[in-house]
Amino acid sequence: MYLKHLSLTNFRSLTRLDIELPRRETPPKNGGVVLLVGENAQGKTSVLEAIYFLAAFTSFQTHVDRQIVNFHEAKNPLAVTRLVADYQRGKIKHRLEARLILEPTGVNGQRLRKEVLLDGAKKHVSDIMGHFNAVIFVPQMSQIIEGGPDERRRYLNLALAQAVPAYARALSEYNQALTQRNALLKALSERGGNSDQLQVWDETLVKLGAQIILWRIQAVQEIERFASRIHHELTRGNEVLRLAYEPAFDPLPKPEMQLGLKLDTPIDRSSLELDEIQKGFLARLKAIRSEEIARGVTTIGPHRDDLRFIINKADVSDYGSRGQLRTTLLALKLAEVEWMKERTGEWPVILLDEVMAELDVHRRADLLKYASKSEQVLFTTTDTKLFTPEFVDQSEIWDVSGGVVQPRK
Repeated sequence: MYLKHLSLTNFRSLTRLDIELPRRETPPKNGGVVLLVGENAQGKTSVLEAIYFLAAFTSFQTHVDRQIVNFHEAKNPLAVTRLVADYQRGKIKHRLEARLILEPTGVNGQRLRKEVLLDGAKKHVSDIMGHFNAVIFVPQMSQIIEGGPDERRRYLNLALAQAVPAYARALSEYNQALTQRNALLKALSERGGNSDQLQVWDETLVKLGAQIILWRIQAVQEIERFASRIHHELTRGNEVLRLAYEPAFDPLPKPEMQLGLKLDTPIDRSSLELDEIQKGFLARLKAIRSEEIARGVTTIGPHRDDLRFIINKADVSDYGSRGQLRTTLLALKLAEVEWMKERTGEWPVILLDEVMAELDVHRRADLLKYASKSEQVLFTTTDTKLFTPEFVDQSEIWDVSGGVVQPRK
């Protein structure tokens, strides 16, 4: 997979951009590598953000879509941000378009409407995710490891939505059912009533939630296989990385009288079947129904899952050094690239924002080695000296200043 042409209108500081992108050549060279060069706050990251938005339909910078609409354009009663990508998947060419429309509503109000088109036909976002793939790596993504469980769930959701076609819709429907169930739990808690009303939402939550849990079990196991190998190479064999998926409802039955397992104890859930997870999930919801009514909220399910990163039997978020955090994140993102290639049959576009400055000389060399496997890689940097002269010579350089992108001749 490779991106052939990118067109942006009123995206962040980029009021207008139309540019062709290079593709990796054969025999292998750095023909698919672009270096976006410029000072800070000039628009380099916005180019990567726009490309990633077309893969995930959300920003890695903000959870609020209206913030990516150009600031000056957003002052108008009607404002439109438009992103268009011409790309090739396999041997087939496609055009993907996203529109963010700020339109007037009420008295001096505005609402945001999102439209997505694939090859000219309007689609629902959850049905189109995964058609164009990209993996983004920015230093602030250390929150995946250092932040709360919601950051790690978001990481899993964004990765799975690109690699598993039905994941995004299942997650959306699960969240809708969860909202309805929580509203009913709150009503039962405050006003009482027949708790059997929960049955229909229990069944919906179980049907969707069990599938999400199963997909996450498989994905974490597959990503760990790549991440462990890459991390072992990055640390020159000195450390062993393991990913520990912690479902809020654990479908793996525990032997009677068994105390909680230590975090560094590997747990194999790969043999679990979907119907087994569904039956256990439903039984558990029934067992804790009184407790959940009292609390007015759903306490178990994939909306409360977590993912931990273990190096040599120690939790990286609690005991890892800054170097270990960076290396773990690098291994995770490089593993995501290889996992997505294995899952989809296509290399994703790799987007790397100012990561070279965060790495030592050895890690930079490792990153360039892995990244150059892909058909297309985009780096942002303030200093090309962070790259080898040979790498720079074989790459295409775009100068970025004041929201204007200009290929260097």
